[in-house]
Order: sequence, then structure tokens, then C-alpha cells
Amino acid sequence: MHLIKELLLVTGRIFTIIPLMLLVALYMGKRSVGELPVFDFLVIITLGAVVGADIADPEIPHIHTAVAIVLIGIFQRIVSRAVVRHRKLGHLITFEPTIVIQDGRLIFKNLKRLRYSIDNILQMLREKDIFDISEVHLGIVEANGRISVLKKDDKAPVTIEDMSLTKKSAIISYPVIIEGKIYMDVLEKLKLSEAWLQEQLRGMNIKGTEEIFFASINDKNEVHVSLKNFMEGMEGVLPIYH
Repeated sequence: MHLIKELLLVTGRIFTIIPLMLLVALYMGKRSVGELPVFDFLVIITLGAVVGADIADPEIPHIHTAVAIVLIGIFQRIVSRAVVRHRKLGHLITFEPTIVIQDGRLIFKNLKRLRYSIDNILQMLREKDIFDISEVHLGIVEANGRISVLKKDDKAPVTIEDMSLTKKSAIISYPVIIEGKIYMDVLEKLKLSEAWLQEQLRGMNIKGTEEIFFASINDKNEVHVSLKNFMEGMEGVLPIYH
């Protein structure tokens, strides 16, 4: 009998707490659900912990959970408004956008600082229908972890009707060197040799693969290289702010 009473109590909490969560989420606004910057992510995690504990443990006073949810929602709304009014506060409680690709080349030090791997970046580019990194003029990892891409002028999308052109076949590139290591299986499938690759690199004044952070070959056998020391000795990458 005691068990049935507790199960009914849990059921009642579910049917009361979820509508309250919905109301609070709507009050917090689309920003907290759609973008999930780091502060809002922590708010969502906290709400989940509070609600999970309330539903799982009938001994916790239900009214305490309801008050906690409402207060968390109000706190998030206050901070969100403060961030809009005071940009410096926004910079303190979230990540800054970071340029990771410039003129088709990966920026090694920025990727390492963000702890993003080459595979992470390539996957995000593929999700934006970009299969050749050389098409990218600027790639920026935003505060929410997603990547924004500005294509090079000659790679920007245009309508075939506007240009009166015949559609060209898509170009895809294949990673062949990652952090100095040559992937021989990729070369073999492309029916290319290591000697051919080394010759291409010498033509770019690259002495050894240890200098290379990332290199790819497209289906036209064109080699595209990002060096580990890319941007060194230059004025540097322009900062991007919110």
C-alpha cells in the first residue's frame, strides 16, 4: 500500500512539474533552448538535476522543487538581460568566437586551444555541405560550439539560372596527412604513391611531413596543405567579438 502511494505521488509530480518546466522554459526564451551558450547550458543542467531529484525521491518536499525552478528561471532571465546591456559581462560568462580556418588553412594553435580535433572540424564542414576545406575563406567556431563558414568568392553559391552555367560536378577532398602522419591507405585508394606526394610537397617548398598539420587531396589530385606554423610571423588572426 505504501508503494502504491509513493508511485501515485511520483506520477502526480510528473504531471505537475513538467508543465511548470515548460512555462519556465517559455519564460526564459528561445535563446536558452536554441543556442545553449555555457551559462544557459549550466542552467539547463541545474534544472534537470532539481527536477530529477524531485521525481525520483518522494521524500523531497514538492513545493521546494517548484520554488527552485521558478527562481532558477528568474535568475536566468535577469542574467540574460544583463548580458544584453553590459557586453563585458557577456564576455566573462561565455566563450568568444574563434577563427579556426583562414584562406582554406587550419589554424593549428587555435584548434589546440579549443581542444578541437581535425575530425571535429571536418565533420562540421560536411554538415554544411563543404567537402573541401580549400573552399573556405573563413571558419569561425562560435560560442555555442558550432562553426560558421564564409566561402571564398569563387565558391559562393549562385543559381545556375542567374549565371547561365552548366552545373559542375561536386569536388570532395580526402585527408592524407594528419599531424605529420601519411595515411598510405588513402593514397592507395586514390592510386597515388608516396613518392608522388613528396614531390608535390617539395613543389610547395615543404621539406618534410612533420611540418604539416593537415593535408588533403581532392578528386582532381590537387594537394591542399595546412602547416603547423601557419600564421607565424604574420600580424595574426583578427579577433572576433560578440
